Amino acid sequence: MQNYTLSQIAELLGAELDGDGALEISKIATLANARSGHIAFLANKKYRSQLDDTQASAVILSAADAKYYQGNKLIAANPYNSYAQLAQIMDTTPASAASGVHPSAVVHPDAVIAKTASIGANAVIEAGAVIADEVQVGANCFIGQNAKVGRNTKFWSNVSVYHNVEIGENCLFQASAIIGSDGFGYANDKGQWIKIPQLGAVIIGDKVEIGAGVTIDRGAIDDTIINSNVIIDDQVHIAHNVEIGSGTAIAGCTVIAGSTTIGKNCQFAGLVGINGHIEICDGVILTGMSMVTKAITEPGIYSSGIPHSSNKEWRRNIAHLRNLPEMKDRLKALEALTKSLNVDN
Repeated sequence: MQNYTLSQIAELLGAELDGDGALEISKIATLANARSGHIAFLANKKYRSQLDDTQASAVILSAADAKYYQGNKLIAANPYNSYAQLAQIMDTTPASAASGVHPSAVVHPDAVIAKTASIGANAVIEAGAVIADEVQVGANCFIGQNAKVGRNTKFWSNVSVYHNVEIGENCLFQASAIIGSDGFGYANDKGQWIKIPQLGAVIIGDKVEIGAGVTIDRGAIDDTIINSNVIIDDQVHIAHNVEIGSGTAIAGCTVIAGSTTIGKNCQFAGLVGINGHIEICDGVILTGMSMVTKAITEPGIYSSGIPHSSNKEWRRNIAHLRNLPEMKDRLKALEALTKSLNVDN
């Protein structure tokens, strides 16, 4: 890992330097675990007390927090964003594939592979596929017929991209993502399931990041569309004909049923379930374990997951829940009785 002086880091981040600019930084660390030569950051005031004991050589923090730390510091408008930028600068993640085409890769002669692309061991590139400049295709990946991959997109190992899928520039796919598998389309004829071939594709914009084990189904007739600047965490399932607006973030284990349209700049926490054939407008935030069964037309924060409780309390609450129909009938009877008494008076 390359070392940087504090002055260099300040210039790269556009931060204000207060301290020894010649100090060399070798690593980013948390306030609690930092050692000499490390730089830490404070982005949440609940960790402010750790400033007293941190062994970091320097800390990135806001102007409001600067007075609480007397050591070397970089003052930034948004310390968390500055940390993210510095992490990119000091990133040591290797390429997912060595330069060129590995001898064990199977590349169809009708595929178009840019000279600066890298194809890893045992990867398969099928006929008509187009791989642009600086693309990295990791070991054991599969790129199907007529798929198109834009410049500087990176696939870690075992990613499968089915036929006719189109992927934009500067995307990142973590291991074992599956893009363009069949949507769950069947007709039922007297108890016998008839498979409906999925004739659409998946279209992915630029700067999209897809987590490990994500599955995005191809469209039944029209395409499944993931717009630019979308980030999707691990183990998410997106069904056929879903469209996700730009700037939306989706956390792990969320599932989105078919033909649902998600707006721009939404944020979905983990384990969210979204019904099919509905629309969710721009700027919606869903907290963990929310179940969405109808359209959301106003931006804001929505919740439906039930917080945990002791087993005894949960059993008691469920018992009450089961009695709701009877309680409703009794309440209606009491309302009717009250109304009749008021009329008589």
